[in-house]
Amino acid sequence: IKPWAEATTHVMSHALHYGSSVFEGIRSYDTPDGPAIFRLSDHNRRLFASARIYDMAIPYSLDEINAACREVLKKNGLGKAYLRPVAWRGLGGFGLSAETPIDVAVAAWQMGAYLGDGVLEQGIDACVSSWQRMAPNTVPTGAKAGGNYLSGQLIAREARRLGFGEGIALASTGLLSEGAGENIFLVFDGALHTTPVSAALLNGITRNSLITLARDAGIEVVERDLPREYLYLCDELFMCGTAAEITPIRSVDGRQVGAGKAGPVTRRIQELFFGLFDGSTPDTHGWLEAV
Repeated sequence: IKPWAEATTHVMSHALHYGSSVFEGIRSYDTPDGPAIFRLSDHNRRLFASARIYDMAIPYSLDEINAACREVLKKNGLGKAYLRPVAWRGLGGFGLSAETPIDVAVAAWQMGAYLGDGVLEQGIDACVSSWQRMAPNTVPTGAKAGGNYLSGQLIAREARRLGFGEGIALASTGLLSEGAGENIFLVFDGALHTTPVSAALLNGITRNSLITLARDAGIEVVERDLPREYLYLCDELFMCGTAAEITPIRSVDGRQVGAGKAGPVTRRIQELFFGLFDGSTPDTHGWLEAV
């Protein structure tokens, strides 16, 4: 455990120059049974999977990374918090294929709604970005790798510059992909529709959780290719992710979505998800891992 100001790495670390890092974003919540981390093991299993794609041998076990996540919360006295495990190619050789040590860190801090205060209730205005997601067999979007988020930065910063809360990207096919750092769900006639993992997106843990919760509650879920114009035709629309949680979208490209606010299906999904942390939704899948 190091103080925040002492948690440093060398300016010649491979990751700084080439984006060679993998990471996770994880949330912990205050629950009736004490602080708990949401799907800690699933997140860190994905950390190891991302590292495997990039041939990075993390020098710790899954149990050790999980323990570090718990420890950093305890040392900071945090219950509701955001966790960031990250592994990167450190100081060593200077070529693209150089062999370097794999460094690992875990940080934790308090973070509210990712896209701004009140957005979980009021929703945001989004736009379709002029920047597309990566084409298949170029940069693997199935890895949560640092370099991938250069794409997300272009999408998010363009949206902010144009006065929108977030951007939505198309895949190289011209069909819908995901947000700058969030998956998307559309609602048609009470059913959830979401883009497939083949649409150049990260298979989000929150995405998977919502699909599971919805099906458990008898809500139909359809994973399929979706054209851009369906953003303007759906009854409801929301983004999801560990940071964004469940954020309604009230308009896209200046066109109102549905009633221009969180609809009944979106609100029901929010109830099911946040109910895991206040005890109103039973944790039948063992997703809450006690600190």
